[in-house]
Amino acid sequence: MVVFIPDRPIRIGSRKSQLALVQTYWVQKKLQSYYPERQFQVKTMSTQGDKILDVALAKIGDKGLFTKELEVAIEQHQVDFAVHSLKDLPTNLPDGLILGCITERMDSADAVVFNEKYQEKQLETLPKGAVVGTSSLRRLAQLRYHFPNLNFKDIRGNVNTRLRKLDEGEYDAIVLAVAGLQRLGMSDRVHQVIKNEICLHAVGQGALGLECRERDEEILDMLKVLEHKPTRDRCYAERALLRELEGGCQVPIGVNTSIEEDTLTLTGMVASIDGKTLIKETISGQRESAEQIGLNLANHLRNAGADRILAETFIQIK
Repeated sequence: MVVFIPDRPIRIGSRKSQLALVQTYWVQKKLQSYYPERQFQVKTMSTQGDKILDVALAKIGDKGLFTKELEVAIEQHQVDFAVHSLKDLPTNLPDGLILGCITERMDSADAVVFNEKYQEKQLETLPKGAVVGTSSLRRLAQLRYHFPNLNFKDIRGNVNTRLRKLDEGEYDAIVLAVAGLQRLGMSDRVHQVIKNEICLHAVGQGALGLECRERDEEILDMLKVLEHKPTRDRCYAERALLRELEGGCQVPIGVNTSIEEDTLTLTGMVASIDGKTLIKETISGQRESAEQIGLNLANHLRNAGADRILAETFIQIK
């Protein structure tokens, strides 16, 4: 156990968005309760993904869009660690940085929020041609597969901006993460939770990832009090799958994991952007071998044609 010397504040890096700050302040409050003798300061910054709002995410690159500036701040000792939505954190981190902690996962599902005129509808009952907003290729591919009659349109901006565009009638419905709405105190906007059979969630969705310097034993030891081991194991398996398939957050790869006693079950999905092709596989294994389970499932998906689908996706989004 590292002995902390209460001589300086611990600096936490965060994006400036409302959701990012809610998540970061939650981490700050939790750590403060465990270490009341320490000071925890939040330092905010904008990332490339925050600044470019008029181009689809897939068109501007998918590696570290919402994390790079925070990682530079860690490397330059401007902050001691950064709080990320784990789904935004690339599976390959810069040399010298490490995923120091994964917090307990909230609901990992996707939610549909409807415009007022369709409050009585579900995705299944929306009229042909209804406009559904999403910025995620993963959601787009799966929803096109199941609902080819709907019209899908890209949407950017923070949660409040997206909800405003929906309420003003630019979209008939939009798809957001359940966890994000819950953290913002907007659970009442969740009109439909999409079942796993329809839309598998993003790798790491619903969990927070705390990234720090690899050799900063003080910070690493401090962050461990927030780690949730079942979530950690599930996300290690998911991230290993994504890393092996060489996909970032903007490729049509979806997952779902569960743990029962010592068995971890991982389902993975790869789909074409046009929604015409979708492959899905499930495997189980010992929880202690979480990352190997992810690697094994990646090979199963490859054998079923995942590489071809992903190669076609990369060509289409360039």
